[in-house]
Amino acid sequence: MRLAPSPRAKPEPTIALINVVFLMLVFFLIAGQVAQPLDRDVQLVDADSMAARVPDDALVLRADGTLVWRAEVTTLDAFVAAQAGEAGALRLLPDRNLPARDLIAVAAALRAQTGQDVRLVTRQGLAP
Repeated sequence: MRLAPSPRAKPEPTIALINVVFLMLVFFLIAGQVAQPLDRDVQLVDADSMAARVPDDALVLRADGTLVWRAEVTTLDAFVAAQAGEAGALRLLPDRNLPARDLIAVAAALRAQTGQDVRLVTRQGLAP
């Protein structure tokens, strides 16, 4: 008795799949538009030439842990009392050399005492 050979599975036609994906890529690159083009008459501001300035309502947290608000040294409780009734998120500007645990502690205390969001103000790094 002779056994019939088992049918071999045909390989998947991957070339057809690659062609379809490539055609979809080309279609979306041509048909899609990521953003509106900028008007040719508009000249954007060069932010690199602008001087850095601390926002007036930002609470500055120095590397030694002192708090400065509106150019005066303050305490966390005094700042929270001054912010009573203010709406919006609080801006916290930490020093680069401040330990992370101190930053987290101050941000958590601000959030717990005011119930407002705390946003960190940072400087965007310049490309080398």
